[in-house]
Amino acid sequence: MFAANLATLMLAKSHLVAVWLFQNTGGEDSAVGWDPISLWKQMGWLARAVVIILFIMSAWSIGVMIDRWIAFSAARKQSRQFAPAVAGALREGKLDEAIRVAERNKKSHLAKVVTAGLQEFKAHGDSSEIPGEQIEASKRALERAEAIVHAELKRGLGGLATIGSTAPFVGLFGTVIGILNAFRKISEQKQTGLGAVAGGISEALVTTALGLFVAIPAVMMFNYFTGKVEAFDVEMDNSSSELVDYFLKKSSVGVRR
Repeated sequence: MFAANLATLMLAKSHLVAVWLFQNTGGEDSAVGWDPISLWKQMGWLARAVVIILFIMSAWSIGVMIDRWIAFSAARKQSRQFAPAVAGALREGKLDEAIRVAERNKKSHLAKVVTAGLQEFKAHGDSSEIPGEQIEASKRALERAEAIVHAELKRGLGGLATIGSTAPFVGLFGTVIGILNAFRKISEQKQTGLGAVAGGISEALVTTALGLFVAIPAVMMFNYFTGKVEAFDVEMDNSSSELVDYFLKKSSVGVRR
């Protein structure tokens, strides 16, 4: 979808490049600065508003990228420490120790899910419920925890996708404004030289470039983080299944006794 939008934008800008390269320069041209400050001064207020909006979108997407990168890195690191520790505690039948290990790794996505299942299993352990009801309650607790953790992992990714899909069109709006300004200058100055349209074309090209500069990293990182979330979901599903198997074995042992 993004590739199609990008191709459409490039086709829409091809005539601007032709105008820029082959414009009749018979009229008197005014100097056009190409440094950021000069470009900013040459822009109209609407084009400046577009640039400001794009910078806000860029800052927001960078903030989401940093936040998700830190959260995912911490989840991965603590999960690697948590998995062998809790497995050892469960092999020895120490539920309390397993819960304490999970509570020490609060940033781990696996620990959040496993803790919910262990606490639910322990809460029903001393009750008069039959083992089947106890395990079903634990499974429901695991499913609720997985849904909550999944939502936490995806926090901010919706905004990243929105920025990636809308930033090119915000830049396209700036392009339209730049073209209109170029035609207005031609009408005012009664000439078609480069100096008459340089300001408008610079607005159009700058806003287009900024729109793509904001959108491309947002789309790439959204796809990357979405893949990470899917991998975390698989790990949580596997951990939940292994924990349910452990509950079944523990309950069958308790029944035989």
